[in-house]
Amino acid sequence: MATPTSVLVREMASGLVRIALEKKKKKQGVKLLEEGVWRSYCNGKKCGYALRRECGEAEWKVLQAVAPITMGAGVLPAATTAGEVEKEEGGGEGELMYMRARFERVVGSKDSEAFYMMNPEDGSGGPELSLYLLRA
Repeated sequence: MATPTSVLVREMASGLVRIALEKKKKKQGVKLLEEGVWRSYCNGKKCGYALRRECGEAEWKVLQAVAPITMGAGVLPAATTAGEVEKEEGGGEGELMYMRARFERVVGSKDSEAFYMMNPEDGSGGPELSLYLLRA
């Protein structure tokens, strides 16, 4: 997504975050999660595009580094594998912010799905982060 992590963290600190990814229906037979380019919105504001991409070697190293973590957020130092991902993406050799959580998946139709991040520590039981995939 084109939204910087710092903006997403600031939005989450202020309350609920809703991310919508929209795709105009063009191809027949393409599964929703296999679409390549999406128009993205964060809390109703256009924020550019999101791209589907495959994990490379550096991304797999980061996923292995956070594998033992079941829930929570934090920062991986540049000394771990995070610096490699940022080098490949043209960024600096800094830290990498991560968030691990349990998501509930709701399939509305073949053209709509939602993922809700559930926080068991929150008394309300509602989602903090909602991700919607819509194809029109």
